[in-house]
Amino acid sequence: MENPPLESEIKEDMSLKNHPPDKDKDKDTIMEQPSSPRHRKVVARWLPDEAQRPIIDDAPVFTPSLEEFVDPLAYIEKIRPLAEPYGICRIIPPSTWKPPCRLKEKSIWEQTKFPTRIQTVDLLQNREPMKKKPKSRKRKRRRNSRMGSSKRRSGSSPAESTSSPEAEEKFGFNSGSDFTLDEFEKYALHFKDSYFEKKDSGGDIVKWTPSVDDIEGEYWRIVEQPTDEVEVYYGADLENGVLGSGFYKRAEKFTGSDMEQYTLSGWNLNNLPRLPGSVLSFEDCDISGVLVPWLYVGMCFSSFCWHVEDHHLYSLNYHHFGEPKVWYGVPGSNATALEKAMRKHLPDLFEEQPDLLHGLVTQFSPSILKDEGVQAYRVVQNSGEYVLTFPRAYHAGFNCGFNCAEAVNVAPVDWLAHGQNAVELYSKETRKTSLSHDKLLLGAAYEAVKALWELSASEGKENTTNLRWKSFCGKNGTLTNAIQARLQMEEGRITALGRDSSSLKKMEKDFDSNCERECFSCFYDLHLSASGCKCSPEEYACLKHADDLCSCDVKDGFILLRYTMDELSSLVRALEGKSDDLKIWASKVLGIEHSDEDQTKTSSVISEEKKLKEGSFDLNIDLEMDYQEDVKEEASTSGGELTASENLGVSVEPINLGFLIFGKLWCNKYAIFPKGFRSRVKFYNVLDPTRMSNYISEVLDAGLMGPLFRVTLEESPDESFFNVSAQQCWEMVMRRVKDTSTSLGLPILPQFESINGLQMFGFLSPSIVQAIEALDPNHRLVEYWNHKNQTSSDSKDHFISSNCSASLTKGKLFGVDLM
Repeated sequence: MENPPLESEIKEDMSLKNHPPDKDKDKDTIMEQPSSPRHRKVVARWLPDEAQRPIIDDAPVFTPSLEEFVDPLAYIEKIRPLAEPYGICRIIPPSTWKPPCRLKEKSIWEQTKFPTRIQTVDLLQNREPMKKKPKSRKRKRRRNSRMGSSKRRSGSSPAESTSSPEAEEKFGFNSGSDFTLDEFEKYALHFKDSYFEKKDSGGDIVKWTPSVDDIEGEYWRIVEQPTDEVEVYYGADLENGVLGSGFYKRAEKFTGSDMEQYTLSGWNLNNLPRLPGSVLSFEDCDISGVLVPWLYVGMCFSSFCWHVEDHHLYSLNYHHFGEPKVWYGVPGSNATALEKAMRKHLPDLFEEQPDLLHGLVTQFSPSILKDEGVQAYRVVQNSGEYVLTFPRAYHAGFNCGFNCAEAVNVAPVDWLAHGQNAVELYSKETRKTSLSHDKLLLGAAYEAVKALWELSASEGKENTTNLRWKSFCGKNGTLTNAIQARLQMEEGRITALGRDSSSLKKMEKDFDSNCERECFSCFYDLHLSASGCKCSPEEYACLKHADDLCSCDVKDGFILLRYTMDELSSLVRALEGKSDDLKIWASKVLGIEHSDEDQTKTSSVISEEKKLKEGSFDLNIDLEMDYQEDVKEEASTSGGELTASENLGVSVEPINLGFLIFGKLWCNKYAIFPKGFRSRVKFYNVLDPTRMSNYISEVLDAGLMGPLFRVTLEESPDESFFNVSAQQCWEMVMRRVKDTSTSLGLPILPQFESINGLQMFGFLSPSIVQAIEALDPNHRLVEYWNHKNQTSSDSKDHFISSNCSASLTKGKLFGVDLM
């Protein structure tokens, strides 16, 4: 998608976009200087002997069948493995695709005006920094290097001819005349005929048409080795309110029985961004140029300089009519290499303006990129054809003559990973975003949950849309992985802050509904989480800059979370197809009522809403437990049955004893739970129950909720189980082993009917118990020591068998009465 600059020096031009010219006024709403291109003779001429046409490979061309052409997103997904390595490709529609262009209506063609910009082509690559004083006022020819600087005097730079103070600091494109399409076509033809004029030996003008190769060679000669000033007009970034779309829309009146195939088609760029399967469909606002197409009216040599799309989106460009457009693309894998090459060859420009590539006013030869090892490819787009660019694929190009194209962005689900990278990069560069990436990510997840739920129903709706969303889910599915990656990012940032859980609060549903919420420091979008302080109730930071928000005491600060980490973990499991979690999220997304049995299963995540609203909650708790039941019952004997852990003869290796927190929740009658405690133990592998593997058991801090217990498969950290109970953690592991065994057709061992969570953590191992007790020489953890003293007459073995086995084999919490 072409995207010429919106620099400060063209504010007047932007005003025109928002307020199209009054047809009753004079011909031009902007009075150009007499020296402007429109008011002077074309004196520069073609120099064929000095052509600088890049010799690079062409990008692939695709020709979808009528059947393939029905679904644009499915077709993009199909060709992506072949095309993405090039960064760009051309798509030639079936011969029957001939959408009428509404711009050719007489009232538009002859009466509706649009604004233009003046582009100084000879300064797109070779120019002096704006702050450097010109050494000479005369133009000289110089060809010893492709990077030979232009000798055009700096004083005539278009940026300096404006009155804006900022314009004196940045090179940009000045505002040009307003044209109708009819007027612009005539001027464009005049310019091209004059520039490529040929005369016979008698001095008579010879009629001829330069080839694309002729024009391309001359274009790069002007850019790389300029000898004359070459200024052209470009009607770029024309918003919908100026000329409107080149495609007819659904709401417009039209004649002809076949028009519906064009107005309803996904290849109509008015429809593309919000097609089912494009995550841009979850953006409520009509963002101009992203969700609403922009028009580009070009003439010979008018240019779109190297850039990537906002948020590294895909773009699709349709050529409505006119002469070809020449494109150059660099795959996303080579984006950094392109930036490095341009910085190397244009050091002065980057020193003056480090974000030079954001300005979209700098062209650069594909030949030099090739010499620097950057993969660059070429596309020649003709009328009636599409050009597709891929995420973070730099692209640039120029027009061969009068033409009109239209472009818009689109975001298939595979874009989500690229989009996440983009917002992280924007944060580092302190660059504003155009979209809320998290809003799109969650919107896609909600839609996928809806599809999975409908497909799981007894009479599942196996429509194309639902099956498409299902294809992005499952273990390691594209959408599943995107949510998982975002979850891990949030977990890491919350952990790094080291805040007490009491500072974590529920984000209001409409927190960012009526206004943008972005980090005060880096402009990161705050849809998923935000950090604030009592001192500035309307100012927020992202989790990376929470400590920079103010100098107040940490206790005055708070963190708002739209979802807890466990809710997001549950969402991941729902997308993987876990039925209980799918029910939970279906209830959130669709408002589905469950049976009492379902309600019991899903109470964990639903109850987190309540915890959040109370202002204190555990980020990772899977299940809401009835704490008053937890080990209030007197333990009874196990009837001689062995638990899985006892039957295995568990040997627990302590890794870290941790340290004590003195509070009621950090012990019970049977054990002390040091914060930071870690141990290792072998048990059946949840992924492959035919072998034994190491598990790491840990005690974490859940703030007011006390200890949080985690068990992780050491060789596969993604396999992690959280709970407020060590017993429940290990029961979750055991259930998972049983489920895997069943799915693999393995026998279920009888000893897996129960497991001793305290024993698996090591809290019943005499050496570990002795070491932990030594951390509390003053017996401040009263509940534990009182119970120990009461049973001191019994042997340790009798204590374990009489007081622990029954309650633990019944799955009771060792967190005891947390109320």
